[in-house]
Amino acid sequence: MPPHAPRFLPLLLTAALLAGCDVVVAEPNPPASTSDGSDAAVQLSKLTVAKAASMKGYSREKFPHWRDTGDNCDVRDTVLERDGEKVKLSGCNVVAGTWHSVYDDQVLSSPTKVDIDHMVPLANAWRSGAGEWTNDKRGEFANDLERPQLVAVSATSNRSKGDQDPSTWKPPAREHWCTYAEDWITVKSYWKLTVTSAEKDALADMLETCG
Repeated sequence: MPPHAPRFLPLLLTAALLAGCDVVVAEPNPPASTSDGSDAAVQLSKLTVAKAASMKGYSREKFPHWRDTGDNCDVRDTVLERDGEKVKLSGCNVVAGTWHSVYDDQVLSSPTKVDIDHMVPLANAWRSGAGEWTNDKRGEFANDLERPQLVAVSATSNRSKGDQDPSTWKPPAREHWCTYAEDWITVKSYWKLTVTSAEKDALADMLETCG
């Protein structure tokens, strides 16, 4: 063990193993974005602007999510482990840890207080073109771990956001606006979803906070 490692770490690991859990110490949260937003602005300029489509036929069941990842685990567990610090696992189920909710700058001490937010909400995606997709494609979107589509945040902020786009809801923590806009644009660009004119204007305003 490196000489700088905390002396109590072996005791924590031993106790966790006796309890049937593994302990994963996550890397510290990355610093706030220092991007100037220029790349995202280029992507935003290429998005198709269109009126929001009808919600007719929509249901969350048409976006099969929290896909099984084996050994009684699912995508929710994967995001909780990825985004948390000092995460404890029982098998591969997350049972403890701490999470920094970047939307509202809260520190959460239990996985029961954490929601996994879809950056671009499922209902918004439906109105933006996903209504024309197959359920399989919608499932890929709802479980997308490669783009910044899934993020662990406080339940209160996630439920406040609902299915709103940035023209009607922005993270209360203004310092996260740049990253939020960049992530929203990345997801919509990859999945070729449309934006409304109000949504595009709001995203452009949020990118002004970058740098």
